[in-house]
Formats: sequence, structure tokens, C-alpha cells
Amino acid sequence: MSSAPNVTRVSSDGAAWLASAGTYARSTLALWEEHPDAPVVLPCGTAFDVVSAPAVFGRRMLDRLWDEGAGSGPVAAFRGRMLLFAAPGTAQRLPSLLDWEEWGSQRAQEVPPLLCHGVGDAVTVPPLNCDDASGTARWLVAPDSRHPWLPGPEVLLWAAVRAARAAVRISIFPPADQDANVYDVSRRR
Repeated sequence: MSSAPNVTRVSSDGAAWLASAGTYARSTLALWEEHPDAPVVLPCGTAFDVVSAPAVFGRRMLDRLWDEGAGSGPVAAFRGRMLLFAAPGTAQRLPSLLDWEEWGSQRAQEVPPLLCHGVGDAVTVPPLNCDDASGTARWLVAPDSRHPWLPGPEVLLWAAVRAARAAVRISIFPPADQDANVYDVSRRR
């Protein structure tokens, strides 16, 4: 089993990658140089998409990605949500995969909604150096390269399904009837 890296500070290469999402990358980098503790709003859809999950469920997804899967791309916690950075195009494809898995109907009460941010959306990313004592904005897995690996929609679907199964015991059998007669057939002649 592997464990998630403990990278809470964005490297200079990671900052360059994040800034590349916006139209004015140099301006974003200059802002961060002056104020590394400032959160920034960045557009999605070119360098990355973002899948936002409630914090506890997002943490379960992250655990599945690192314990049983290929790992994750950058991951941030912001205002009670987990932001999982994903490959561009994920925000468009993941909702249909979730629908195919009947996410919205039978499991609606068991699984919280995942918000997918892609082309035309923007997200607030935590500061480069998160010393936020309250923990409302921080990097769990900070970007550390100019070309980080980003999971696609299938990988995130797999992690979400595994996280849901871990959170709620899902059975294909109906609950047992407590008043039913039970016969021991193991000692048949």
C-alpha cells in the first residue's frame, strides 16, 4: 500500500503549472511572489479540471486513490470541500459516468453530490504556502511539477464508487425477515 505524499507547499514548478491555467500567468506568479499567502481564482478546463466533494467523502476518495489505485494529482481542502485536480475534460465526462452507475437515483442518500468544474468554470485555490491554522484552505497534495499526473474521469469514478462502498455497506441481498423460520439443512440425509 502506498500513502499520499505529505506535500503541503507548492513548489515553484507547481506554481508555474497552476498559473498556466490563467490568461495572465506572469501576473499570477508576480502576485504570488508578493503575497504567497493569498488564495487565487483560476479558470478550469485548460490545465486542469476540478472535482469538488464534501470533505469527508473526498478524503475517502483520496484514500482509495492512494491505497488501492494510481495515486492522485494535486488535492486541496477549501471551505469544507475537497478539490481533486483532474485531467481536462473530466468535468464533462464524469457526470455521465456517475449517471451510468445510477449515482443520482438509488445511491442519492448514501453518496454526496460531486461538483465538476471544467471549461467556463473557475475555482479558488489555496495559497502557495498554507499556514492556515483553521485548516479551511490548504494543500493536501500540492502541485510540485510543471506537468503533474492528473486522474481522468474513469479513475475518479472508480475512487468514488470504492469510497461509497466503504462508507455504506451495499448488499445485493434484501434484508433478512426477522420473523422467518430458519431451518438447518446442513445435516440432511
